[in-house]
Amino acid sequence: MATDTTPGALRYVALAGPTAAGKTAAALAIARRRPVEIVSVDSALVYRGMDIGTAKPSAAERAEVPHHLIDIRDPREAYSAAAFVADARRLIAEISARGKLALLVGGTMLYFKALADGLDAMPAADPALRRQLEAEAATLGWPAMHARLAEVDAVTAARLAPNDSQRIQRALEVWHASGRTLASFHAAAQSGGGTPATALFSLEPTERAWLNARIEARFDAMLSEGFIAEVQALRARGDLAADLPSMRCVGYRQTWEALDGAWPITELRERGVAATRQLAKRQMTWLRSMPGRHVIAAEAPDAIAQVVRQVLEIA
Repeated sequence: MATDTTPGALRYVALAGPTAAGKTAAALAIARRRPVEIVSVDSALVYRGMDIGTAKPSAAERAEVPHHLIDIRDPREAYSAAAFVADARRLIAEISARGKLALLVGGTMLYFKALADGLDAMPAADPALRRQLEAEAATLGWPAMHARLAEVDAVTAARLAPNDSQRIQRALEVWHASGRTLASFHAAAQSGGGTPATALFSLEPTERAWLNARIEARFDAMLSEGFIAEVQALRARGDLAADLPSMRCVGYRQTWEALDGAWPITELRERGVAATRQLAKRQMTWLRSMPGRHVIAAEAPDAIAQVVRQVLEIA
């Protein structure tokens, strides 16, 4: 991922990291030292009514500093990387015009990459092709579909889990519709089409056990705050389904399956924590592919102070 200090370029600072690495606390600490507005880079925080399971910033935190791209979609609606890029570019310009720094914070690495490098125009979703792929997956299973993807797009398959149905389906859909790999679309960003960050900071744990413990503590807190009831309320609406992008979010997917009776609710904690750990692993893989980032050890006692100091030095 490139960074940019070109005069006249849209200026923003990016703060990335895996789930539970401490990004929110670091962002708020920056906001207390410099006038900023936070732009969420998170594919789950866009959904209204999904608060507990997404660890959405609290009302107090959102009152302390302006936040954007939170609660902008109903859970039955989709939100894409292309939509994020359009929204983020607009917000960066508006925030800069107000004399503040746009601070982009989150863990959806595809969004960071799409904004910085640009995304070539991919084929639109094809409902008929999608139904065909879903039917094949129902017969063969998603691991078999993942293996099929590896045969035509090894780069994309290598970064996806064998049961990541949503992304496997999209990658196969792109291949069938265009004859090109999803990886090629990501790599073939048009020259000058991206909006690189002024600087990218990354909170990355060097000790996996530290992050795993935080993931477990966060999931336990979600359960105690009523996460299951939140998913039950979403199900009770009657217009949501397990295959929607919103309900495929980590935690929501496992809870929905438990409530469907796919396995005992007593297994929810174990399955939810395992899925979150896999998400963090994928996020770390993305981060390592982003050149030029400023890495701060997330478990360092002064990690937040380091982030604040470095951001103030650059921005």
